[in-house]
Amino acid sequence: MPPLRRRHRRRLLAAVVFLLLSAVVAHPAAGAFTELESAQIGRFQDYLRIRTAHPSPDYAGAAAFLLPYAASLGLRAATLHFTPCKSKPLLLLTWPGTDPSLPSLLLNSHLDSVPAEPQQWLHPPFAAHRDAATGRVYARGAQDDKCLPIQYLEAIRGLRDAGFAPTRTLHISLVPDEEIGGADGFEKFAQSEEFRDLNVGFMLDEGQASLTDEFRVFYGDRLVWRLIVKATGAPGHGSKLFDGAAVENLMDCVETIARFREAQFGMVKSGKRGPGEVVSVNPVYMKAGTPSPTGFVMNMQPSEAEVGFDFRLPPTEDVEHIIRRIKEEWAPAHKNLTYKLMQKGPTRDLAGRPMVTPTNASNPWWSVFEQAIISAGGKLAKPEILSSTTDSRFIRQLGIPALGFSPMTNTPILLHDNNEFLEDKVFLRGIKVYEHIIRALSSFKG
Repeated sequence: MPPLRRRHRRRLLAAVVFLLLSAVVAHPAAGAFTELESAQIGRFQDYLRIRTAHPSPDYAGAAAFLLPYAASLGLRAATLHFTPCKSKPLLLLTWPGTDPSLPSLLLNSHLDSVPAEPQQWLHPPFAAHRDAATGRVYARGAQDDKCLPIQYLEAIRGLRDAGFAPTRTLHISLVPDEEIGGADGFEKFAQSEEFRDLNVGFMLDEGQASLTDEFRVFYGDRLVWRLIVKATGAPGHGSKLFDGAAVENLMDCVETIARFREAQFGMVKSGKRGPGEVVSVNPVYMKAGTPSPTGFVMNMQPSEAEVGFDFRLPPTEDVEHIIRRIKEEWAPAHKNLTYKLMQKGPTRDLAGRPMVTPTNASNPWWSVFEQAIISAGGKLAKPEILSSTTDSRFIRQLGIPALGFSPMTNTPILLHDNNEFLEDKVFLRGIKVYEHIIRALSSFKG
């Protein structure tokens, strides 16, 4: 073997050894955790093993796990139902404050998770396998968002053991069906008398992992719309060239929207805007053609064609301007185009304002939350609009401030992805962060 190749191989081997040693050093061995920390990781794994994935989430199993858990910490618990079949429980846990006249603090998490494809995972998605070398706990829901209720409850355990008593009443809502829109979950809860009786002043809900050492925080969710455009035109022979064919008209629409999408995406790529600060219009299906026993009639141009888009807007977007754009540019009637726009949920709060929570001195809750993160030894990234949606939108619609926050730093974003995981040390740090947050927010008298 030539000397140069041998040297290269030695350097490569040395680099591999260094990385392996770094991984071992970077992650504490199982014995490095205290008895309490090991138990907390175990409870996290136990909750992950309950199959709450759609289409058949085991809500009863989740309730059977969480209600005794909360009772062991001295919390009051109620099970609410907003559907006649009572198969979708909403669990409401309460730690009473010393001054019940103050607006309460609400911590929210959803019970359900999205499906998983076991064949695409390194480990079974409902086994909650913990890799001893890396500390990664693999499971559907590890990030989204089954970590949160365990972190909430373990933070309360730590505060109670320290003799802390909240001034404000603290509630934890564990809700069904967030992953399928929340219509039978938080949406009905937010409209209920039971919710009004809570007198909620501020809510924390799920956020997302951060790739850096800064915690991400979200002050708004994008609006969820669906856009369907239908084109009509004269049918004709497949070989004929003529104006106004249905597919031609539809392609004009698709190309116009594609140019708009490219401009919006370009702002994200350049760093001018975050993913939640732009309008996204993504095609999700296209339907055209004349069916035949073997597929489609290939020598006939159809008289109808249709395309559907997933359409998301920042809550601060000018909605009327977007609607005019659709009508005049994307689906103009003179091109034999019609459209159907479906808005999923509210676009403004009850006072007619954009559904966002201020992240400045005008919002006293923000200042307390920010100081709690600092006291926990953390840093906050620039506040963002979440590119997807959460149950927070139902709270913001009522004019109640809400932030999305999941304490996961230096962690890849794996919600809804294969091999979703959360490292045990990141999970444990989140408990300590929530101790600081709950202490600060529940003691706040402003």
